[in-house]
Amino acid sequence: MFTGVHRGIIKRDSQERRPIGQRLAAIITQFNLILQIFDVIPIQNAAETHWSTELAQAIKSPAELMPLLGLSDTSLPQAEQAMASFRMLVPRPFVARMEYGNPNDPLLKQVLADDIEMLPASGYSKDPLAEGEHNPQKAIVHKYERRVLVITTGSCAVNCRYCFRRHFPYGDNQLAQKEWDSIIEYIQQHPQVNEVILSGGDPLMLKDSQLSKHILRLNELPQLKRLRIHSRLPIVIPSRINEELLSWVKASRLDIILVLHSNHANEIDAAIAEKVTQLKAQGVTVLNQGVLLRNVNDSVSAQVELSEKLFDAGILPYYMFTFDPIEGGAHFDIPIAEAQSLMGQVAKYLPGYLMPRLAKEIPGEPAKTVLAPTFSSGA
Repeated sequence: MFTGVHRGIIKRDSQERRPIGQRLAAIITQFNLILQIFDVIPIQNAAETHWSTELAQAIKSPAELMPLLGLSDTSLPQAEQAMASFRMLVPRPFVARMEYGNPNDPLLKQVLADDIEMLPASGYSKDPLAEGEHNPQKAIVHKYERRVLVITTGSCAVNCRYCFRRHFPYGDNQLAQKEWDSIIEYIQQHPQVNEVILSGGDPLMLKDSQLSKHILRLNELPQLKRLRIHSRLPIVIPSRINEELLSWVKASRLDIILVLHSNHANEIDAAIAEKVTQLKAQGVTVLNQGVLLRNVNDSVSAQVELSEKLFDAGILPYYMFTFDPIEGGAHFDIPIAEAQSLMGQVAKYLPGYLMPRLAKEIPGEPAKTVLAPTFSSGA
């Protein structure tokens, strides 16, 4: 397969096992480069599918997912049991980046329900960050002095098996549209707050018409300087960044920071890079925060490749969190000392601006705890 043109020479790709979606996109991109050399109008991409359609077509069970990847279904009964407490949801654009026939694919590992989730594990809880202690009213989490987090919805486009809010009482925090008055009033009653964080679930699960109205209300509060949006949706369904979203982003007076959530380099492709370019053209700062996960990204190469791929796509690495001890996710956990040693090795290969801060969120602390990388003797 051909993957590049450099000074008129076509180079052959050695990565024949890349996901088919990436391979097809690469072929189209390279063919367009050839056409441009000969001053021919390039191929136009097909009309983009609306993100809500792609969400509706998401995969909801291992029985549906495994055959698409050419994998055995011997563990399906146990996997189905694991879904009893936390259902499975995986958008097809994300599946397209998984490696066919690989049961250890790092993207698959993050989303496939597994009976290991049902094993009891000491020290893991349903609320590892004690958010219930900082939930003064419906849909508000106020842990840090000048920032307020708003739970906009309990819905996500993908259910990650390691999610620290997989047991969060979203039913008690569902916010009706008319109840946004209470959010505005809370912020006004806390004049020290200058930044609002939209979280969830995933705030981009809301319709753009809803988001536009909410952000218009926030724009009117003179105390606010920044709006931060935490979302994994543009990673799993890049078409979520559409003209409607860019319109309300452009109209806001607030400095908008989009914090994406990506854990592995294979999650980042050309479609995401294109959407990030559109966001940055509207003045959005785009960052990434990930989670250090056993058998997903707990190697030097995985971490280095992730940071490089993020930066290539216009995204700045921000945080790499140690695992929050959520019930059902113990198999993802990595000891802190091991995480520090790993990041010490990663630091040998990356410039400082590509090194995400290794951090842990400790209940009751006034800020996130940044953990220094450790270096082995002679390193």
